Amino acid sequence: MYQLLRKLLFLFPPEAVHYFSMNNLHYAEEIGLIKTLFTKYFTPKDAALAKELFGLHFSNPVGLGAGFDKNALYLRELESLGFGFVEIGTVTPKPQPGNDKPRVFRLPKDKGLINRMGFNNEGVDAAARRLNKWKTVRTDSKLIIGGNIGKNKVTDNELAWKDYEICFNTLFDSVDYFVVNVSSPNTPGLRALQEKDALLKILGNLQQINQGKANPKPLLLKIAPDLTKEQLDDIVDLSFEVELSGLVATNTTISREHLKTKIEKVEKFGAGGLSGKPLMEHSTEILQYLIRNTEGRVPVIASGGIFSGADAKEKFDCGASLVQVWTGFIYEGPAIVKKICKHLSSIQL
Repeated sequence: MYQLLRKLLFLFPPEAVHYFSMNNLHYAEEIGLIKTLFTKYFTPKDAALAKELFGLHFSNPVGLGAGFDKNALYLRELESLGFGFVEIGTVTPKPQPGNDKPRVFRLPKDKGLINRMGFNNEGVDAAARRLNKWKTVRTDSKLIIGGNIGKNKVTDNELAWKDYEICFNTLFDSVDYFVVNVSSPNTPGLRALQEKDALLKILGNLQQINQGKANPKPLLLKIAPDLTKEQLDDIVDLSFEVELSGLVATNTTISREHLKTKIEKVEKFGAGGLSGKPLMEHSTEILQYLIRNTEGRVPVIASGGIFSGADAKEKFDCGASLVQVWTGFIYEGPAIVKKICKHLSSIQL
């Protein structure tokens, strides 16, 4: 059914389709019966898939990566589709429009996307207000919410740590865990913050604030798949030094290798991060490297190329603690969590 609907949706610009689809789902769920039916159909039923991690209870191990619900607009809808956790953002201290449109491009032959959104969001205050309202209204919700935080485009890298601090403090009472995003390729200079000294300044400051709280929040770092072995080793060392709760591997890639889409078409799309199936193999290699070199002592959320239960199992077999989908959600449709969890239940993960 969704495959037919996807053919129709793919006739229109990706970003417009995203908001059209989610807004229609939002309005449909205003009708209580429809929301009940959605929740009953899409929510995984196997309690054995529940996961305890970071001191949190995940009803199932399949989450939605950051970038899909940047402004915490669709939590109710995403919960009804069965996600065990949702990462909102990336949010920045001040609102910003992001890069010029068009800025999202499909590669159907590769089951991939290229995006250069540029941290478009309404700002951290708007996200905090929505999240606080969510927690007040949905006291029965079991959805785990992560806050993915970044810096504004106009903020110099030398002062980036202040942007992350603002976002951390503003969202502290509103989210269950934090992910520091220094790995998006769509904000100029952002990936330079993945160097050890810059990261230590950002993460060390956040962890100092965090440990001063009565109940510190899990603090994770999201990394790029384009790091060198030396940079990955620095990440491993840093994860112990700062006592990170975990890592997210990986963000999108700037690589354009091994694509089925004609190179002329890809070049026409221009710059941006590539996600989806083309990222699966390399993101898994990064996952394996991190698990091996941290000796499994730092939990890793696997992200990159997960479309099916078999894809998720491959990540878990490599040592992932949880998995996140994003592009797979676009291509596989609203039943993706249910299908992945059904597969995981069948093999008794």
